[in-house]
Amino acid sequence: MCPPVRFVGCAAEFSSATASLLNVFSARKSSRSFVACSFVAATFLAATSLVAAPKPVASGPLTFEKDIRPILKANCFHCHGEEGKMKGGLDVRLRHLIAKGGEHGTAIVPGKPEKSPLFTLVRDGEMPKSEKKISKEQVEVIRQWIAGGAKVARTEPAKPGAADEFTPEERGHWAFQAVKRPAVPAIPKEVISKEVISNQSSNPRGKSSPLITPSLITNYSPVDAFLLQKLAAAKLTFSPPADRATLIRRASFDLLGLPPSPADVDAFEKDTSPDAYEKLLDRLLASPHYGERWGRHWLDIAGYADSDGYTDADTERKWAWQYRDYVIRSLNADKPFNEFIVEQLAGDELVKQPLKNISPADADKLAATGFLRMAPDGTANAGVEQKVARNAVVADTIKVVSSSLLGVTVGCAQCHNHKHDPIPQADYYRMRAVFEPGFDLRTWRTPNARLVSLMSDEDRAKAAEVEKDAKVIETARLAKLDVFINEVLEKELLKRPEDLRAPLREAYKTVVAKRTPAQVKLLKEHPTVMQLSAGSLYLYEQKKADELLKLSDEAGKIRAKKPPEQFISVFTEVAIKDAKTELAPTFLFHRGDPDQPKQQLKPGDLTILASLRPVDLPEKDASLPTSGRRLAYARALTDGTHPLTSRVLVNRVWMHHFGRGIVASPSDFGTLGERPTHPELLDWLASEFVAQGWSLKKLHRLVMTSAAYQQASAYESASVRGFESGKAKSGSPSRANTLAPSYLTDPDNKLLSRYPIRRLDAEQLRDAQLTVSGKLNPKAGGAPVPIMTDETGQVVVGVNTDDTAGRPSGKFVGLNGEEFRRSLYVQMRRSKPLGLMETFDAPRMEPNCELRNASTVAPQSLALMNGEFALAQAKFFAERVAKESGDSTDESKVSRAWQLAFCRRPNSTEMSDALAFLGKQRAHFTANAPKESKVAKGKEPPPTNAEEHALTGLCRALLTANRFLYVE
Repeated sequence: MCPPVRFVGCAAEFSSATASLLNVFSARKSSRSFVACSFVAATFLAATSLVAAPKPVASGPLTFEKDIRPILKANCFHCHGEEGKMKGGLDVRLRHLIAKGGEHGTAIVPGKPEKSPLFTLVRDGEMPKSEKKISKEQVEVIRQWIAGGAKVARTEPAKPGAADEFTPEERGHWAFQAVKRPAVPAIPKEVISKEVISNQSSNPRGKSSPLITPSLITNYSPVDAFLLQKLAAAKLTFSPPADRATLIRRASFDLLGLPPSPADVDAFEKDTSPDAYEKLLDRLLASPHYGERWGRHWLDIAGYADSDGYTDADTERKWAWQYRDYVIRSLNADKPFNEFIVEQLAGDELVKQPLKNISPADADKLAATGFLRMAPDGTANAGVEQKVARNAVVADTIKVVSSSLLGVTVGCAQCHNHKHDPIPQADYYRMRAVFEPGFDLRTWRTPNARLVSLMSDEDRAKAAEVEKDAKVIETARLAKLDVFINEVLEKELLKRPEDLRAPLREAYKTVVAKRTPAQVKLLKEHPTVMQLSAGSLYLYEQKKADELLKLSDEAGKIRAKKPPEQFISVFTEVAIKDAKTELAPTFLFHRGDPDQPKQQLKPGDLTILASLRPVDLPEKDASLPTSGRRLAYARALTDGTHPLTSRVLVNRVWMHHFGRGIVASPSDFGTLGERPTHPELLDWLASEFVAQGWSLKKLHRLVMTSAAYQQASAYESASVRGFESGKAKSGSPSRANTLAPSYLTDPDNKLLSRYPIRRLDAEQLRDAQLTVSGKLNPKAGGAPVPIMTDETGQVVVGVNTDDTAGRPSGKFVGLNGEEFRRSLYVQMRRSKPLGLMETFDAPRMEPNCELRNASTVAPQSLALMNGEFALAQAKFFAERVAKESGDSTDESKVSRAWQLAFCRRPNSTEMSDALAFLGKQRAHFTANAPKESKVAKGKEPPPTNAEEHALTGLCRALLTANRFLYVE
């Protein structure tokens, strides 16, 4: 568990009064004191790590295949075996070849590590020659193996197999096995619902916030059965159920990314029907905000950005939002995830060509292919080495596809066989051959060349009719302009000597490029003639200029009636006109160098899966004008039997619900990735997901109706609560010894003996502040809200009004409430992440985000205490509280503020502390009235009186509290 943010007041009048109040919000003597708990756990773990004996490097008999070959493959094969390369004549791919040795004799002497060059050279750091050396632990494994006789697990072949032939150990890796639906284990006898429900009284929330209604857990789901099996083995069980206020806040943030309203909390707490919780989930899943929240998760792994990246220019992608909106629409409609994947990989191959008069359904499929257009792309920028830039686009796209759908690091095989996983270099290029016809390095299409118009012929005809009407006005305007210019010109000429009038008139009416030096000189001597133009007419005749402007406005109003033309950025292949047309070939690049192509390869899936299913893909689908490769690949991934796709997807869903996946490395199911904590549960969920029609919403219901999801975030035993309360006596147990059993047995909560406390991510935090302040604009979809760099260098929401040289113009353009839209809709530039979002770990797409961090750093505190956005939202929050607090007493204001910020009412201690805080703030600002200062246009002015200052201070404290920042 990441330690919560600790806040330090920066303003003198705020910090002293806030210090005690923040204690109430974060580390109070209640269930919220997880700050102290984090400290206790960290102290305990640190202490035990100091005295614990080091783990043995290996246990059981060591064999070449299981223990030594992976080390040598990662560090030595590239010089001693791969591609026929044998430095020193030594091949280390088989044990008997190591024993045979090379130019310097045998590399191992069984039983004698000190006389074995394989051991002594790696021990002394002489091998490998690269900067990266073999770890001490791995060196020790090699020593133990040689000392034990350098054994093998089975009889070796005479020669190493081809690159696509794998060892039984590699074939046996868990992720490459077929998904098998395991039987649901029986619930341990000692664990029954009644016992769990009766444990409510032990809920750590205790006296400070008693339960209003009983728990909703009445039985266990299959999900619980798998979890309880391991918990029982560890002599643990679930924590008591969470109370309803906690549960609705958890579910709301989980599914919508927004906090529930006080009315929603109140209604849920009062609903005594047996299906109250199920009805809550149905309501949340039906909300349009659901697609926005879970769309954000998918956009992370897809690498969504509103700019091209790659170069410093970071050109805007003006139509990338079409893909973002497609994702949101699809998730809200609960589109079967297999269809969702197929459309993103091959939506264009499901649409008839030519791409004209596109229906909404076909537009959706085309927009879906934006998934393959999200990688950084600098190929339209000047000065870019095209071959390198194009190759980078393809490589990044393959990374996006493999990390999101396969959960293996295929990209590591771009230059050589994968050092750790059974992915030969040829597999990388077989996968590349799936997408190569769409990229086609020979006839490359830049991002703008891939835009497809959504305007129909009918709309074009309407636009032409409108333009015809506008041109009537425009023609009249231009005629008047000529008349007015001539009139003004003649007036100006009358001011000149008569002998100059004709030459000046001729010089003025001569095309600029054809003026003689004498004419140029003459005009410069008479600047009021030379500068006369349509743009400067107002300087000479304001009434005439106004008349022309009126006509221009009339034409503009007419043109505004044109059907708007929108575009989508699509991934398409150039249609094959006849059988003679050659598809873009794919070659294996030696060491990944596009200038060194080797053999041509055909499209295919990972060859390690060949024993389970066909891995070769057709080169050409005769029924399609395109190659059909992507469509065939997409259907292979989603046929329900692929061992990776469904596992990877359900693991990601689990991760977003519990903060950690069943496989903690969501994009690396390989040998270096984490092993699944509950492999049977992972397979059961994967098979159930497919059986339920790939419905994401059904998967949410399955996970969220489990007892595991509904349990409380229990963290401490009663003795710890006594310690926190200052009741611990001398000679009492240490903090490490008073932790709850689940913390001692399962400190990382891998067994899920409690619900994990999680910090809001960047988007949730900003959106939650907007929601609580009452300013959230619920408008969905469309072009992104613009961003700009303010005078302090921070990237903020706003319209950039800098001049062409990048200098501030001082102008301000209002956004009419667009600035309060959800963070998902704020422009996401690769080079300019929104300042607040970046501070709270919003990812930069390079090319995508596989797993977000949740850091705790000082700038986060500063952003919440003194950031312009946070200060404005605190003021809006205070205004809302004052308006909604009923009788306007301090008690009513505190109660309403608590309900809005924390989804519950304050207890007596919190009320007392908050009232004292308000009193101190009011007194301070009464005695020290802040001086009024000029506020820049577009900035929110500070409160105007002591009352507003005091309430804003309270609201500011609530928005920086751990209870607001964390979901439990």
